Amino acid sequence: MKRFVLLTALVASATSALAAPETYVIDSSRTSSQFSYRYLGLSSQTNRFEKISGMVVFDRDSQSGSAEVTIDAASVNTGQALLDAQMKAADFFDTANYPVITFRSGKMSLNGEQSSLSGDLTIKGVTRTVTLAVTHFQCMQDPDSRVETCGANATLTLRRSDFNMRKYAFLVGNDITLNLAFKAVKAQSYLQLASRDPAK
Repeated sequence: MKRFVLLTALVASATSALAAPETYVIDSSRTSSQFSYRYLGLSSQTNRFEKISGMVVFDRDSQSGSAEVTIDAASVNTGQALLDAQMKAADFFDTANYPVITFRSGKMSLNGEQSSLSGDLTIKGVTRTVTLAVTHFQCMQDPDSRVETCGANATLTLRRSDFNMRKYAFLVGNDITLNLAFKAVKAQSYLQLASRDPAK
C-alpha cells in the first residue's frame, strides 16, 4: 500500500511538471533485463535481473522524452545459487552496499527504428555517461488490457572494469552486453491496475 501511495505522488508530480508529455510506468512483469559476457574467451554466458522499475516520459508531438530505470542488483539470477552469491559479493555488484543499478537519461530523441538514448548509468557507486541503442520504440493501445502502452528494446555494451568489477579477468570477459526489453503503461492506467493488484 505504501508503494502505491508513493507511486501516486511521483506520477502526480511528473504529470504536473510536464503538461504536454505523457508519463508511462514500467510494467516489471512484462520487462526483462539480461546481461551477457564471454567465459574463458569461449561461449557467451547470459544472466538476468528479475526486478526492474522506472518511468518513461514521452512527447508524441516532438517525438522526444526521457527515461529512468532502476534495477534491483540483488535480483541477479544466473540459474546457480553459488554463482548468484558471487555476483552479489563485493568483487562484483556488492549488493550489500550498492543495492540498485540506475540509469537516468538526458533528453531522448527518436529517429525511426534506429534511435539512441544517452544518460548516466550508476553501478556499484560509479557513474558513467553511456549511450543505449534503442530499437522498435512504439506506443499503442494494448489489445488485451486496452490501456496506452509503450515498448522498446535497448542495448548497451560496457566494460565492467569501469565500474570497479575487475575480479577473475582471466575467466570473465571485460565487455558486458546489457539488453533491456521493456513495456511501460500510461501512468493513470497503471495506477488503476495497481489499485486492483497491490503487488504491482
